[in-house]
This record gives sequence, structure tokens and C-alpha cells, in this order.
Amino acid sequence: MKTRTASSRLLAILIVATAFGVSAAAVMFAASGAGSRVTLAQSLGQSAPVFDTNFTGRTMRVDYFHSGTATEEHISLSQVVADGPWPGSRTRLVDNLNLGTYLFEVADQANSQLLYSRGFSSVFAEWRETAEAKQIWRTYHESLRFPWPRRPVRVTLKKRGDDGAFRAIWITDIDPNSRFVNTADIAPQGQPWTVFENGPASEKVDIAVLGDGYTAAEMGKFHADVLHLVGALFQEEPFRNRKSDFNVRAVDLPSAESGVTRPHAGVFHRSPLSTHYSTFDSERYVLTFDNRRLRDVASAVPYDFLVVLINEKTYGGGGIFNDQTIVAAGNDYAEYLFIHEFGHHFAGLGDEYYTSDVAYETGAGAKPEPWEPNLTALHDPANLKWKDLVLRDTPLPTPWNKEEYEKESQAVQEVRHKIRSSGAPEEEMEKLFRDEEAKETRMLASGPYAGKVGAFEGAGYETKGLYRPTTDCIMFSRDKVGFCPVCRRAIERMIDQYSRP
Repeated sequence: MKTRTASSRLLAILIVATAFGVSAAAVMFAASGAGSRVTLAQSLGQSAPVFDTNFTGRTMRVDYFHSGTATEEHISLSQVVADGPWPGSRTRLVDNLNLGTYLFEVADQANSQLLYSRGFSSVFAEWRETAEAKQIWRTYHESLRFPWPRRPVRVTLKKRGDDGAFRAIWITDIDPNSRFVNTADIAPQGQPWTVFENGPASEKVDIAVLGDGYTAAEMGKFHADVLHLVGALFQEEPFRNRKSDFNVRAVDLPSAESGVTRPHAGVFHRSPLSTHYSTFDSERYVLTFDNRRLRDVASAVPYDFLVVLINEKTYGGGGIFNDQTIVAAGNDYAEYLFIHEFGHHFAGLGDEYYTSDVAYETGAGAKPEPWEPNLTALHDPANLKWKDLVLRDTPLPTPWNKEEYEKESQAVQEVRHKIRSSGAPEEEMEKLFRDEEAKETRMLASGPYAGKVGAFEGAGYETKGLYRPTTDCIMFSRDKVGFCPVCRRAIERMIDQYSRP
């Protein structure tokens, strides 16, 4: 549910230069408008770093607080800690996929050589797109994870502007030998187990699955939910064909009570991971804000990507690129939720739907080109990011039965609101979804360009001005149509980033 393009509002950014270790970080502020779409290594013509020369094989985790409003943001360091063995690639260290609202870079402090980088998004990035962010300050906890450096490094956090370029918003120097860097790994806070393993963590995509709201007596249910939903993911292409490139492990984390917090229903728990519905006051949006606890628990296993299954039947979930995936495992549509939300988290895919209620402010006139690989503002059809997948006789933008779809979808939303407001059993919502699925599947499969790649208006929560690649996709609806060719390619590229030499 949730990757969002950077706001077009003026950004007032405070650069906090944090001294950490033996030297103070230099302050760099890119207010001049100079930005770069290429990595530092590319701009300097540097060769790829050699892992063993620069890193020890452990994981360094930099925790920080991300504070601000809709128009400004501030970063302050929390801690630097060890986070277990390094699970990621030892060859593909520099991120060239150009995804995410943020990008962090780790460079050798002595010679400025870029050693590691990754794009990501965050809870803060999504919150600042809400109406609340115009009125008050909030603070969210976040983490950067990278291989443990052998020498002092400079960590630079960058934010993407509306022009697509990343600019520095925070810089800190870290000496791995400083007495202020905690070199001790945390003791496992749950019981880890292996779902399946295909090879060394450094050569595979490693997924960690955690549970929240499962009591000790319900660990059997958690295991069954893991096997069911992981199995469903790897029945979907391209995950099915690339299963040998993955490892999946899980962690048992018993809760004192069954279930998690559902504020709209007046249900509250203190579950181990603090997952909750009603994120940003959207009743179906489930996340956790307790990032430190989430990371501490996940460190029991090697992981690149995180999934949390919650022991709930009520429809809901969430996914943020390179941050977290949350899924209500007991819902009839749990398989869809798992695959859809993992698409956000894993490959940075954007929501293609646009008629459901969302927490974000929508309807802006000027729309910058989204960074998400499956969304476009179509400012230049000749240079559409997926133009190579479009047949020559397919017009851009591409016509479809948009008015008919919107009429049917609006009727479903009205019924959906009534079901939620009345407190009706979840079975009524699931029946509504099944009826909607049957109608939409037929509707979206009709028309001269159904099943073809084009640019179909209506995407990213916007009725006008944003476009998706196909009429239907698992990022657009709950229909059993799988990922479209554009989304599949984005997923394949991410798999390669973590599993290819």
C-alpha cells in the first residue's frame, strides 16, 4: 500500500553533521540544486569495490531518528551497533537501480571511494504526504544496514527531489574501532527456523518472516501461515522461476495475547512488534513504528527483506520499499496481501489502484515522474520507462473502459464503508471482495488493449495524470492475474541485485 513520489512542495532541510568516532563529519548541503542521477563511483570513474579489502563480513546497523513535517526534515543519530553476519551480496555493493525516496552511501573516509549504497523508502516519507504532516511534527526511528567497514567511513543520506536527483540531507563519519560503536551482537529474541535454504546468504535473496500476535500455543498456526503464504509467493512468477535464488527463514516470537492492535475497532494489545492497523488513520493499513525492536528481532537470522505476519482475520497489510512488509495472515485474501505488499517492499512497486480511500493527500496538479518502476506521469511518451515492452500499434496514453470501471468501483467502496462502519463480520467483506473480483476480472480483460502493455490512466491513488502499464495487475486489483510484464521485470532486476555475481 504505499510507495509515494516525493512531494512537490518546497523542502527545507536541516543538515545535521554528527561527529561519531574520531572525526567530525563535514557538512555538505546541496541547496544549490546540484544533484546526481548517477552514483558517486560512476561520476568519479571508480571501479567496483573489493569486499574483503573493505569489509569484515559482519553487519553494521546505524539507527537514527527522522523528524519533521511536510516541509522539513531533521536527522539525529541514535546508535551504531553490530547486527549479525553480513547476509547481502559481496559483489553487487553499489545500487544502480535508482529506486526509493532515499538513498544512502557509505564511502571510505580517507579517499572518498564509494563502498556501498542502497535506495529505500520509509514510514516518515509516507507520513509526510498526509494532511497531518502539515500541522504537527513527528519522529520515526529508522536504520541503515551495510557491511562492517574495516576503516572509518562517511555515511551520507540523500533524498530524491522532484527532478529525480538525490541530494544529501545528512552526513556522519563512523570509525568502526570507536569505543562508541557497539560491536556486540544482540542475543536472539525469538526462536529461528529455516523454511527453505538454497545456498549461502551472500549468494541468495534472504527473506526473514516474523510473527506478531501469535501466542505460544499458536506457534503451530504461525508455522502453517508461514508455509502457506511463502508457498503462495513462490507460485507467482517471476518468484516461481527464481525460487532457487532465495532463502527463507522465520523467527518464532510468542505474544502474551492473541492478535494485534486495531484502533478503529477499539481493540488494543501490546504485541512484541507493536504492529497496528489504522496507520495514518487508514483502517486497513498495517505497519509497525517500533523499528528498533523489529530490527533486533530480525537479527536472529540473515535477512535482506522483512515480512511480518499478524495473527488477524481483518483485511489489512502494508509494504514499504526496503523497509517492511506486514500481512494479516488469517484473511481470505492473505495470499493476495502477501504478494502485493511484498511487491512494494521488495521491488519498489507502486500501488496502481486509485479509487480506494488512502491516507495521503491526492489531486495535485503538477505530477513529477514517479520513481516507482510501474508508474509514470507520461510527460514524454517517446521515452516511457517501459517503452521497449509496448507494441508499435499501441497508442500512448492507452484507452480502456475507465468510466465503467470507476462507476463499479465507487459502488463497491460505498458498500465497503457500510460494512466497516456497521462492525459486520469479516466474512461480509470477503464476500464483497469475491463479487468485486469476478466483475473486475471480466471487465478488465475486455477491450482492444487488455493484456497488452501501454500507459493506462489511473494509478498511484490519482484518477488523472498517473498511468500504469496494463489494465490489470496484482498491484492494481485482487484479481488473479499475477504481475504484469513491467512489474515482473522490476522484480527480476531486484533478484539479480542480491543473487548474481
